[in-house]
Amino acid sequence: MLYDCRSLADRDRGIAAAIEAVKNGELVVLPTDTVYGIGADAFTPYAVKALSDAKGGTRQAPPVLIGSRHTLDGLVFTLPRSARDLVEAFWPGALTIIVEHSPSLSWDLGDETGSRVVAVRMPLHPVALEVLRETGPMAVASANKVGQPAAVTAEAAREQLGYTVRAYLEAGECPDPVPSTIVDLTGEAPTLVRAGAIPVEQLRDVVPDLVESRVG
Repeated sequence: MLYDCRSLADRDRGIAAAIEAVKNGELVVLPTDTVYGIGADAFTPYAVKALSDAKGGTRQAPPVLIGSRHTLDGLVFTLPRSARDLVEAFWPGALTIIVEHSPSLSWDLGDETGSRVVAVRMPLHPVALEVLRETGPMAVASANKVGQPAAVTAEAAREQLGYTVRAYLEAGECPDPVPSTIVDLTGEAPTLVRAGAIPVEQLRDVVPDLVESRVG
């Protein structure tokens, strides 16, 4: 079902439906400050697998979206100072950070390498944040089939994903559908993994030792 979150009444119904769906292990599509995402409860393995299947079978571990900076402390094993500085400067916003997650977390994001790293972001979108604050961490990937263009409206996502998703939250076309910038903070120095919405120059204002060797 598609809910038009530009209408106050429909927004309330849609957000409630999305929260219920996530808690029941179902999939939802929600707006972010980059492109629309398809999301599932990060702690429900069959829901994360359903997300992968809906996109076309990818087993790449999806990023995790959170609704509060404080949530990050409960997910990570250690958080380097550079990570805290970047989060303070750019969250909520279009910055994804790669950190080592706590070994005690009971989740399976589908990473077949057995790695204990996770990509985390707090999006700057009121609808997404309202859902995330009630559901807790969600595994979220771009709301499109593998090989297809990223969806910039919920309707476009529904055309690709159909009945695999329980609730679609429409908030209009994404104003700036540039992917998030990704910085890996698990090594000796912060490393730019993907250039995106936040320019390198702004990142270096916060972490001057940022390196770009893995971008390509």
